[in-house]
Amino acid sequence: MVRWLLLFGCLGAVVAGCSRSPASIGSATMEQDGTIVLMLRAEGPGGTVGDAMFRYPKTHPDYQKTLDHLGGLKPGESKPVPPWPE
Repeated sequence: MVRWLLLFGCLGAVVAGCSRSPASIGSATMEQDGTIVLMLRAEGPGGTVGDAMFRYPKTHPDYQKTLDHLGGLKPGESKPVPPWPE
């Protein structure tokens, strides 16, 4: 999944010659039980659009890594998701 997210974060930059990544690839929300929900979008040439939703309960092996990438998140809070580094 991490590789897919990397592609997702760089798709716009790849199309434009990798000159820059988008500021945000979607939004993250933390549910009351601590589950992180990512709503992500990639846009490509010719109007190609891809949407995805990922859920990370506290027991998920990538939970802490995802939370760290977001810069922290509290229950009920939402924030933009920055692209993952290449």
